[in-house]
Amino acid sequence: MTQTAFFVLVALTDEPRHGYGILQEVDSLSEGRVQLRIGSLYGALDRLTEDELIELDREEAHQGRLRRYYRLTDEGEAALSEEAERMAEGARTATRRVAARRPAEGGRKRSAGGRRRPGLAGGGA
Repeated sequence: MTQTAFFVLVALTDEPRHGYGILQEVDSLSEGRVQLRIGSLYGALDRLTEDELIELDREEAHQGRLRRYYRLTDEGEAALSEEAERMAEGARTATRRVAARRPAEGGRKRSAGGRRRPGLAGGGA
């Protein structure tokens, strides 16, 4: 599952949202680390709809334009839960490996130039 798909599904867990609402919720959930573009969002919405992970909830006219609201399906909730568990297990594995490596390093700390690296929720966007 891509990072975009993951965060779109997470954004739809509590209520149906339209495209711009999804963009805002993803930005909030990821604390600004994931910034979706309109094109990638609507591509993801099309794929998630085709895969029956989300579905159209309703359409409303707003300032002369049609807003489509999407909601999470039961299949989408199950896929999201499975992906979250897969990611959590990966994080647990990485944490164990890093902890096991520390004594072998003799107390030296390895650093990537002190830079903070962004999270990788669900792979590439």
